Formats: sequence, structure tokens, C-alpha cells
Amino acid sequence: MKNYAGMADEELALLYVGGDNRAFDELLARNQQKLYSYILFVVRDPELANDVFQDTFMKVIVRLQEGKYTDSGKFSFWLTRIAHNVIMDCYRQQKSEHIVEPSEDNDLSNLRCDDLLDINRENEFVNAQVMNDVRHIMDALPAPQREVVYMRFYQDLSFKEIAEATGVSINTSLGRMRYALINMRRMAKQHRIQLTLEM
Repeated sequence: MKNYAGMADEELALLYVGGDNRAFDELLARNQQKLYSYILFVVRDPELANDVFQDTFMKVIVRLQEGKYTDSGKFSFWLTRIAHNVIMDCYRQQKSEHIVEPSEDNDLSNLRCDDLLDINRENEFVNAQVMNDVRHIMDALPAPQREVVYMRFYQDLSFKEIAEATGVSINTSLGRMRYALINMRRMAKQHRIQLTLEM
């Protein structure tokens, strides 16, 4: 019996191409949570995220069966790029760029901290609020900017890897990050949000 748990994603993909369906089950189990989190972070809609996730894995299956995957040592980037393309297809179908609209859940005017009672835990509360504020500000960014911020800071990808995964140039990735940071600073200043962590 094969030890699928000890195999790399790339090995599992090639086993599946060779007809081993259990190898694909292991691939899916390993990657589904991370991929779904990425998709949900970009589209900000659980129902749409489920649709994109399912479409992504259907395309993965088709491309693997058609022999369009070669072991380059970067299965996760290949997977992320397919998901990115599915998301872009959804946006094209909607004929407008998907931008998160302010709602009660992400109204930046409600982000100020109340006075904290426990002085010994003040830094912990301040840092938690800063991270919460950062997430709210990121939610208000246009999807391409939000995506590059997520990939850079939450997935720890290089700009070269981000460019490969999203199918754009490194300069475009850098530009999106630059505009995202400018927009985040502007929103923080407008709403008097502190973005510095307390040590």
C-alpha cells in the first residue's frame, strides 16, 4: 500500500495522471482549505467562493487528465494560478471589477477602540485591534490589490511567484502592491487608524 502522506504534491499529481485516483484524494485533502481561504479572501462571498473552488478543481482534473501538468516543483502555484484565472473569468462575466462595498461589517468609521480597562493587557488589545483594522482596510481594497497583499503577507510569496500565479508581470504585481499600500495608508489616515503594533 502506498504511503500518500509522505509524498510531495507533485508526486501525487503525476500518480493521478497515471490513473491513481487515491493520489488525487490526498491532493484535494491537502490543498482544499488553503485554496478555499485564498479564494474567499479575494472574492469575499462564501457562495461565490464555493463555486470558484469547485470550478478550479474541475479545471485541475481536466488539465491533469489532458497531461497539461509537468512536475516543476510548484504544484501549489499552478493550483493558485488556475484559481486566479477562474476568479478573473467570474469578474469578466459580471462585466465589472468586483470591489467590496462598505457595509455594517466593514464600516471603517466604527473601528476605534474603546478605553481599555486592564492596563496590563493594553498592548495585546491594541495589537489585536490593529490587525482587525488592517483586515477591514484590506476588505475595502479593489480585488487585484487585495489579492497581491494576501499573497505577499499571508502566503509569503515573492513578487515573482505572485506574478506567475496571477499571470501578470512582476512590475504589475509591484504596482498593485504599491497602490494597495497607498490606499491602505490613506484609509488609515482618514479614519485615524493606527497601523503600528505595540511591542
